[in-house]
Amino acid sequence: MISDHIDAIDTTILSELATNARASQVDLAERVGLSSTAIARRQKALEEQGFIRGYQAVLDLTRFGLSTTVLVRVTLESQNEDALKSFEAAVIECPSVVRCFLMSGSDDYIVIVLARDIEDEWYSLLASAGQAPRHAGARSRPRSSSLTGRASA
Repeated sequence: MISDHIDAIDTTILSELATNARASQVDLAERVGLSSTAIARRQKALEEQGFIRGYQAVLDLTRFGLSTTVLVRVTLESQNEDALKSFEAAVIECPSVVRCFLMSGSDDYIVIVLARDIEDEWYSLLASAGQAPRHAGARSRPRSSSLTGRASA
């Protein structure tokens, strides 16, 4: 693979790895219909070109006492660059925040928080909100179930 474009075989390799990042090159070769050497070459090229940024383990967070996932919708008083940077710096320092997305529309951010329970989530949310400058409001909803578990950007 020479260019930054992927073909159907590369797409199949990526799909297989997204499902099972621990799949061996022999297993991938059987599923894709290429030799393991060709798979290794394509997989390395996909990594070098940035299509694969890494591999990860899916952890059972309940084993760590984190049984509650909460989606928090945050609105800032101002959307100027200083306000955004201040909020983002506060979020980065909050260990219970696992993902944070800058949004367009009525919410400025969607923040994903992991917590032991709802009370723990509220404590983390209030503590981080109090430290975040220009924080106007937050609304949260606990996750009731997870429909997919794919890795994402």
